[in-house]
Amino acid sequence: MTVEIIYEGDLRTKALHIKSKSELTTDAPTDNRGKGESFSPTDMVATALGSCILTIMGIKAKDKEIDITGARAEVKKVMASNPRRIAEIEVTITMPKNDYTDKEKMLLEKAAHGCPVKRSLHPELKESLKINW
Repeated sequence: MTVEIIYEGDLRTKALHIKSKSELTTDAPTDNRGKGESFSPTDMVATALGSCILTIMGIKAKDKEIDITGARAEVKKVMASNPRRIAEIEVTITMPKNDYTDKEKMLLEKAAHGCPVKRSLHPELKESLKINW
């Protein structure tokens, strides 16, 4: 088992990562009868995409001895209805100032597009990725 999730009532869950014992809470958003006091489950999907992209870029950077410490992802989730779902996720990566070569930029961009979360999302979900160097 990777995660145990408990429904606490009032559209809130608490998840426990078994190995690390880290916890996180989700709340339904205010536009879907929730309190919006924490990440919603759909926020977590969008967050997972941004985090995964930075992690995979970090792995490639570490392999090539490129320091990307301080890279930042801004993630925008767009919801659709009928049925309610994530219609679009926009990810903008802002890289720390560095003298990246064209080859390094190409390697890191390729890594970003190879993120396993990205590969796991439904093909109809519109995704956009922009990297600011």
